Amino acid sequence: MPSLAHFIDVFFSSYDMFLRGMLKTLQITAISIVIALFVGLFFAFLKISKIIVLEWIANTYIYLVRGTPLIVQIFVFYYGLVQMGITAFWSVTLALAFHNGAYIAEIFRGTIQSIDKGQMEAGRSLGMTRNLAMRRIILPQAFRRALPPLGNQFIICLKDSSLAAFIGFYELFNVAQTQGANSFDYMTYLLVVSVYYLFLVGLIGIFVNLLERKFSVSDR
Repeated sequence: MPSLAHFIDVFFSSYDMFLRGMLKTLQITAISIVIALFVGLFFAFLKISKIIVLEWIANTYIYLVRGTPLIVQIFVFYYGLVQMGITAFWSVTLALAFHNGAYIAEIFRGTIQSIDKGQMEAGRSLGMTRNLAMRRIILPQAFRRALPPLGNQFIICLKDSSLAAFIGFYELFNVAQTQGANSFDYMTYLLVVSVYYLFLVGLIGIFVNLLERKFSVSDR
């Protein structure tokens, strides 16, 4: 184990590289989460549509994501998309969105179906179309209920972004790998990068808690 003095020295002497890596990690995480939210909502609607073909498409997608390792999905996207001229950044981002979208789809499906069916009927009785009632009545409540599991999924997405290092993409874990190999001091750099990940996880936790408080106030 490195001494505390050595850890502090490495932490401050390498902060510029880790900050650049952290920026890349935040970029791919944030963009992939936004895309995954739309993907997840889309497939959640397919799964609850009660149209067999659409349900089968959603179930197949979710099964493929759950049944294969994320690292395999990243390599498939990377080697497949790079040949089409798409950068490593977007290959990793789309792979993370593809992966997290399946889990978010199940979160949305569960929360939408947890809303009392009487609320949809009440909306229809007021003259709303099914789509309008879904948008104005069901989805806002479903989103509020989905916030805690979505927060967990956002954190998982952040940590999973470290797998981008295995295709040579410059992000937090790649910085730790590279500097550890150059200095033969893997342990210290792994401990340093752990601090950065803990900091980012804390930020996501604060953001989700603020959202939960905002929506809980609107319910009062």
